[in-house]
Amino acid sequence: MDAAHDLDFEWIHIAYNEAAAFVETYGFAGNQGAVNLEGLLIRPRGVVSDTLIVMMHPASTLQLLPVPRAAAQRGAHVLCAASRYARNDTAAILEKVVLDLGAYIRHAKYVLGYRRIVLLGWSGGGSLALFYQSQAENPTITHTPAGDPVDIRHANLIPADAVVFQAAHISRARLLLDIIDPSVNDEHDPDGRDRRLDIYDAGNPNRPPYSADFLLEYRAAQLARMRRITNWVKDCLEDFRNKGGAEVERGFITHRTLADPRFLDARIDPNDRRAGWCYLGNPETVNTGPVGLARFSTLRAWLSQWSIDDSQADGLKCVAKINAPLLVVENTADDAVPQPHARMVFDAAVSLDKRFEQVKGATHYYAGQPELLAQANRMLFDWMEERGLAAR
Repeated sequence: MDAAHDLDFEWIHIAYNEAAAFVETYGFAGNQGAVNLEGLLIRPRGVVSDTLIVMMHPASTLQLLPVPRAAAQRGAHVLCAASRYARNDTAAILEKVVLDLGAYIRHAKYVLGYRRIVLLGWSGGGSLALFYQSQAENPTITHTPAGDPVDIRHANLIPADAVVFQAAHISRARLLLDIIDPSVNDEHDPDGRDRRLDIYDAGNPNRPPYSADFLLEYRAAQLARMRRITNWVKDCLEDFRNKGGAEVERGFITHRTLADPRFLDARIDPNDRRAGWCYLGNPETVNTGPVGLARFSTLRAWLSQWSIDDSQADGLKCVAKINAPLLVVENTADDAVPQPHARMVFDAAVSLDKRFEQVKGATHYYAGQPELLAQANRMLFDWMEERGLAAR
């Protein structure tokens, strides 16, 4: 039986200087000449360790979710590191999130005294972990996709000693490409739709199981819609630059962003997921609801996070630049991450020390599956133990 330690929680505050050209977030998170970050260090009571598992999601806090707590209860020290965009990714620039993650890892090494860092990227944190590690091992970035300076190249990022990619997608942009609704004809009118491409329209003659021809048409239309939005974003930014005034940024809404045929047709990229359902509930409801992926965005955030052609946080490209030991874990009933993503990341990895594991029957959040979450933790701890990274 797995150990179940009592837990201690310590609030972590990190501040570092940054000169911002304009205010992009509400509150004290970059608009006063400094970035302020809040994290939570979770430690099993009575267990000493010189290894720290660091977890970050670009737009969420993780301490209330099952993965970090379960790891800590089993004996790991875990830092849930919130970026400056915690709980609101509207303006998130992933290059700046990398700098935030770097600040946490530096704090963990030089203030908290941990010798070794395991970067655990779960869900949306997976592609972020790969993005960070690729730049920590081989820093190259000096500008965001919008052309704004962000000097990662000289940021002295500290590489993690190992990386875990767990129930995670290739990138935010790739995930959006897989799930965006291509039926929208006019970005300003969510009700103006092509019924042949609206998989939730009862009058659509294309029904599950979908034909190969329909899926080819559907995927092409998804890519076309993504690129139309990107072209509009770039036109707006160029117009602002040409005008030379004080207007430099704009927020906008992207309607209907959760319409992956895989949610309705379980025979597409089959796994153990439940048909007609997704990690946020009924996919038709989520498609138009306020929590849809990329629903609210700024121009710069779109290019950094969501543009399939511009985002620098592409997991396949990043993992091909990482030498650190890599563990890839696929949940076989994942109802958020498309089934091929984990294997694609593993196949693209060049690390000489890489491993692929599956947790059979596990959903994205391990909801109601404590035994499968425990199994995932055993995989993680055994892998860490083999590499001398276990708690000690």
